[in-house]
Amino acid sequence: MRNFNIKAILFLNYFVFAILLNSVGTVILQVQQNFGISKSSASVLEGFKDLPIAICSFILASFLPKIGIKNSMLIALFLVSGMCFIMPFSNAFWFFKLLFAIVGVSFALIKISVFTSIGLVTNTDKEHSSFMGFLEGFFMIGVLAGNVLFSLFIDDHNPRSTHWLNVYWVLGALSALSFLFLFFSRLNEKEARSETTDLLGDIKNSISLFSYKKVLFFLVCAFLFVLVEQSFQTWTPTFYKEILRLPTSMSIQAGAVLAGAFALGRFLSGFFSKKFSWIYVVSFCVIGFAVSLLFVLPLTHNTEISTGTTWFNAPVVVYLFPLMGGLLAPIYPSINSVILASIPKYLHSAMSGLIVVFSAIGGTIGSIITGFVFQEFSGQRAFYLSLIPLSLLIISAVIMNKLKINPKK
Repeated sequence: MRNFNIKAILFLNYFVFAILLNSVGTVILQVQQNFGISKSSASVLEGFKDLPIAICSFILASFLPKIGIKNSMLIALFLVSGMCFIMPFSNAFWFFKLLFAIVGVSFALIKISVFTSIGLVTNTDKEHSSFMGFLEGFFMIGVLAGNVLFSLFIDDHNPRSTHWLNVYWVLGALSALSFLFLFFSRLNEKEARSETTDLLGDIKNSISLFSYKKVLFFLVCAFLFVLVEQSFQTWTPTFYKEILRLPTSMSIQAGAVLAGAFALGRFLSGFFSKKFSWIYVVSFCVIGFAVSLLFVLPLTHNTEISTGTTWFNAPVVVYLFPLMGGLLAPIYPSINSVILASIPKYLHSAMSGLIVVFSAIGGTIGSIITGFVFQEFSGQRAFYLSLIPLSLLIISAVIMNKLKINPKK
């Protein structure tokens, strides 16, 4: 298979950061129990993760091809490896703020690099869309694996136990292994650079993206989607612990089930994108998820969970809630692939930077709003609010589908 080596490296790097990034929901639940942190205070961890992603992506998007795609990924893996090896010794909330800030900066480097690399290792729009779907699906496999991994270190009988911090030894080793695999791999980065412009020209090219209406509506779609997605991914463990009253380990495993549903949905999007127009896929998923939400959330009221509940005897709603993620999953890779395939390859780094920036902002706002509503009202009401951005998302996607991009270069 052409470019198999570097494609495997991209999958591995994405897998590592999937675990680190999406551990925020688990960490939010654990710091509440370990350090007595309130929900609203714990929710700022999403900001410590996402704001560095947004800021660094904005700054680095134009510069990254000149820094080097491979070099950027190596720097990211080195930073997170070091921080993971420090975390088992953490004994205060600020350690977690620092962890997610470093993970955020590093993920900005990784995601722009990975998105830029996709255009270098694929040849057609459909191949690009398919690979994007599979890559995002594998990202969710990483989220699933991360939730399962964290749950294995949880002590259900002692909520204040910090034994779970030992999971970072495993994550540090995984990051270091990924660093070594990448270090010995090769990537032809020539097409990602514009040979006719200097650094100032690259910045102008990046700014020029805002002149396209299709790009603007895409950014709205990306912002709204991640606002909804992060709300569910971040707060599902807490929802299961406090609303459904399941054991902590099961609550974290519910996040793994949600990630598994996301993974399946994104793998399927890799197939559907070859057969159907992206707008049909996105419309079906948005409407299907909204209908499922209206059906499932009422079932979570007054649910009685016994102390001996396991995955083998839990009420049906315990399974239904995370499975909704399968409908939400195909949206992100579909819209990302469409916009990246619409522009020249030398602009992919800049466009990837904008994707990361608006996704990060959406994730932060979504998590903070959900945490606030969850604390002041109820978990159900917090998730009902997602119907508003979902409505705006489908409107923006329809408009985006009607617009064309005619590159000036």
